[in-house]
Amino acid sequence: MVSQLTRNERQLALVILSALALCGLAMAAIGRDDLIGGHGAFILLASLGMGFVVTSGYYHAEPSDERLAHYYDDPSKVGIVLAMIWVVFGLFIGDWVAWLLVYPEMTFDGGWASFGRLRPIHTTAVIFGFGGNALIATSFHVLQRTSRARLPDQLSPWFVLLGYNLFCLLAVTGYSMGLTQSKEYAEPEWYADIWLVIVWVTYFVLYLRTLARRKEPHIYVANWYYMAFILVVAVLHIVNNLAVPVSIAHAKSYSLFSGVQDAMTQWWYGHNAVAFFLTAGFLGMMYYYLPKKAGRPIFSYRMSIISFWGITFMYMWAGSHHLHYTALPQWVQTLGVTFSVMLLVPSWASAGNALLTLNGAWHKVRDDATLRFMMVAAIFYGLSTFEGSFMAIRPVNALSHYTDWTVGHVHAGALGWVALITFGSFYSVVPWLWKRERMYSAKLVELHFWLALAGTIIYVFAMWNSGIIQGLMWRTYNDSGTLAYSFVDSLIAMRPYYIARAIGGLLFLIGAAVGFYNIWMTARGALEESPTNADRPAAVPVAARTIEAGE
Repeated sequence: MVSQLTRNERQLALVILSALALCGLAMAAIGRDDLIGGHGAFILLASLGMGFVVTSGYYHAEPSDERLAHYYDDPSKVGIVLAMIWVVFGLFIGDWVAWLLVYPEMTFDGGWASFGRLRPIHTTAVIFGFGGNALIATSFHVLQRTSRARLPDQLSPWFVLLGYNLFCLLAVTGYSMGLTQSKEYAEPEWYADIWLVIVWVTYFVLYLRTLARRKEPHIYVANWYYMAFILVVAVLHIVNNLAVPVSIAHAKSYSLFSGVQDAMTQWWYGHNAVAFFLTAGFLGMMYYYLPKKAGRPIFSYRMSIISFWGITFMYMWAGSHHLHYTALPQWVQTLGVTFSVMLLVPSWASAGNALLTLNGAWHKVRDDATLRFMMVAAIFYGLSTFEGSFMAIRPVNALSHYTDWTVGHVHAGALGWVALITFGSFYSVVPWLWKRERMYSAKLVELHFWLALAGTIIYVFAMWNSGIIQGLMWRTYNDSGTLAYSFVDSLIAMRPYYIARAIGGLLFLIGAAVGFYNIWMTARGALEESPTNADRPAAVPVAARTIEAGE
């Protein structure tokens, strides 16, 4: 990394790391609680370590101008490896949490190993650690190919990637020590939030700078989805985390919102985090890698644009369907239902567009597990969006809300859509990035596919059954008008389904570990051989032209 930086970029990197080290030193010195003091020491050490790396290469020769003729893919490579590390870690914690619900005595420590602390660690690791790194890595790759332009500098991509992972580490360690902002979606400390804003704005500016210097006049649809993901997530994060710290020396802070306003803000954030972090960004991934791997143009480019604007506009209004039967005004709840049902149109347009793109390439789907990952992901996307619109309807929500049905719905999207499209994209791009003809082992890709599919189906069906039984037991009355079942009765009835859920999660975890090994061995094999020439922007046909050719 250091050898690729220019002298000016190395100087700027040292300035940034010095400022970060000073912030860490101040936090460690004036911190009035263990969390902010510990995080200050961690930031200080991390900054000094990176500063040593940059300083050791300070007097390297200036990189050759020849590098400017090639795409800059090293951040994408590191991002993919980091994403796989996060997913294995996050799935391990998630399956641990699942077994805790079967065997509560597995809580061997009342602090960091308790359910309340492990659960946000799991969600942050898989959503932000895995999903965020995957989106950053693939967006850098897709952006350059569809624009036929190299990233504008070498420092910004590393700042975004490493700075984002610093945020994830601060969040996970903070949760393990028991401090969040007590929101529905657990949020890290105020100083971590500020750091993420700096990183995320840099990310957005980097994206715009690259597009501004593109050689391809058209902006391919995948970039529209990636830009919507980056921009809207920034707005969501800033508004949802408006808070006042107890003091500069304490990690604790208080939200500017309270009561119904706080609930509405949380679910405006929560549902749109699903919309733009877990949907729009991964649709950008799908619209590039699926047609590229299938060797087929997108079935309808116009449909993809209509779907984009439909999702971008309608999703913003749907968050209130999480607050049925609460103090939220009735008209706001109804607005959420209306837009949730309307969302089915642009969502199914994207799912159908993906599946229709595979017309004429079904023989490849049969023989190539990588394409099968993406095909099944598109199916799960269609099923999850239908289920989400259905569950937003008030009478259905009366049965499903607060039950495991919601957990099953979330994981149908998280495992079936987000994870599968990511694994399929990784298996496509890893040989391209590391200049290999294929993955290290096609059999391991096949094994990963079946483990992931089996794990997802077992998990989701277990939670569907569990949730519906829960909802029915909670609303069953006897002849005297009192509840027929106690809450404990419903917990006892859930135990077989919780066992099945934990087994499904374990299968998915094993599959992810297999995938990590396969990707690592592919990269390692490439490093052991002399590398071939990197891709040249002017020499590589732009994907947008190739994919749009059939429209």
